[in-house]
Amino acid sequence: MKKKERYDEYLIPLIGMKNQIIGFENKKEIHMKGLLHSAISVFIFNTKNDLMLQKRSSIKYHSSLLWTNTCCSHPRKNESLLKAAHRCLIEEMGFDCFLEQRFSFIYNEFLSNGLIENELDHVFVGYYEKPPVINFKEVDSWKWISLNELVKNISVYPDSYTIWLKIIINKYFNQLNYDSYCK
Repeated sequence: MKKKERYDEYLIPLIGMKNQIIGFENKKEIHMKGLLHSAISVFIFNTKNDLMLQKRSSIKYHSSLLWTNTCCSHPRKNESLLKAAHRCLIEEMGFDCFLEQRFSFIYNEFLSNGLIENELDHVFVGYYEKPPVINFKEVDSWKWISLNELVKNISVYPDSYTIWLKIIINKYFNQLNYDSYCK
């Protein structure tokens, strides 16, 4: 009988200097060594243009109990970015919706626990009105928040938010605006 693969043992694409896949490695090794890899971040808005945030689960091995975008993950070996974004949304928030890839960016940051985020992050945006059905293994809690309120909260409580969310809000705010997209 084949042994069931643990979530942190899925192989994630490593990225080369020309944004091409150059290999695969498991998630913990990638973050321990700071290898450049693919990631996805999903931002879900409602008709009021409020963003659905999640507070990461306390059992996450990094950035636990920090507020972040609706969901985030990594594509797995032989999984498209869009399929990974939908899988993540379903696994973490318990729903699915239309998603549009808006932009991507690379960042390299040290985390407080000695791990390293070195990601080519692909950002997807979607629309949904209903409350999520969160997976408590992945998510501690959730809330809707306006982008302006989020910007204020990040400036006052920066240690309450994930590094990638702060980068996206600080550098790519205008590319997230869902208001014109959902009307």
